[in-house]
Amino acid sequence: MLGTRKDVDAAQVRRAVEVLMRGGLVAFPTETVYGLGADADWPDAVAAIFRAKGRPRAHPLIIHVAQAGAAERWAREIPPSARVLMYQFWPGPLTLILPRSPRATDLITGGQDTVGVRCPADPWAQSLLHAFCAARGDDAAAIAAPSANRYGRISPTCAEHVRADLGEKPDGMVDFILDGGVSALGIESTIVDFAVGEARILRPGSIGRERIGAALGSAVRIGADTDCAPRTPGRAAGHYAPRKPLELVAATDLAVRAAALRPLPLGVMAPPGALVPLLADNVVMRLTAATAPQDYAHFLYDRLRQLDASAAERLLVVVPPSGELWEAIHDRLRRAAAGSDSRIPEAD
Repeated sequence: MLGTRKDVDAAQVRRAVEVLMRGGLVAFPTETVYGLGADADWPDAVAAIFRAKGRPRAHPLIIHVAQAGAAERWAREIPPSARVLMYQFWPGPLTLILPRSPRATDLITGGQDTVGVRCPADPWAQSLLHAFCAARGDDAAAIAAPSANRYGRISPTCAEHVRADLGEKPDGMVDFILDGGVSALGIESTIVDFAVGEARILRPGSIGRERIGAALGSAVRIGADTDCAPRTPGRAAGHYAPRKPLELVAATDLAVRAAALRPLPLGVMAPPGALVPLLADNVVMRLTAATAPQDYAHFLYDRLRQLDASAAERLLVVVPPSGELWEAIHDRLRRAAAGSDSRIPEAD
């Protein structure tokens, strides 16, 4: 179960900076999820991220900066509309895809001509980034960081999740885990692409398309043509996935589907109205889904981890409501279902 937020511990931040300065890996909290960070200017350190996660080298990383001005050193140009979003939403859960500068190496960008840049708002992340910049003597020093979990699996929203997935040295993959408690938002940042002109959302997040459109003064679409969109984190068809098969079902179909899967033990996440009439005796874990989108996002990955760790062999999640505020949640659940092993044969 999720815990609480923690006040920033300066001594722990200093220790994390020491690890980064010697080329180590630090897992650290952001307002979205925990990141697995390394000095973005140190190729060997960045390469260690890919090894620790089992992440393909072609998948680019997001670099995290302490303040908006640092983006000038990592991008060769910043379109005016991108600056509008930086001014409005940074620090915050927004990643901008920009034409890369020479400082953003192929290892970070996956060999593409673009780089993803974010300025996180979380107090722990801000303290870490500012202390790291001071130690480096460079206001534009950055931390390259994908989510701190095995590639394709459920993202971590607390230090315990990181320990469960990657572990801490000497037995695990991470040199140091900076424990700031629970991430406030619980799902990854919104990614907005400026590589080919007009802004487009490549990954929905807690900053929705209507807020972005309002800031830019024009509607913004979600998604892009696959042949021209840059590769960005979290957009694989299967991602954020539990190890057990996950299936999305309508609330009206839940009871029938659970009965059809007998005798397989099931884990279920559904709103109260769907859980109450669920009488199937093969349901071994029942979790109540939040009814507000912010709460649903905050608890989503923790709930999926609980289901995955249960005695269930199949996971059923009731499809949440539709609407702009739910778009990011639908995106994560669709990819989680696609990325889970759904090839187990049907129960007799």
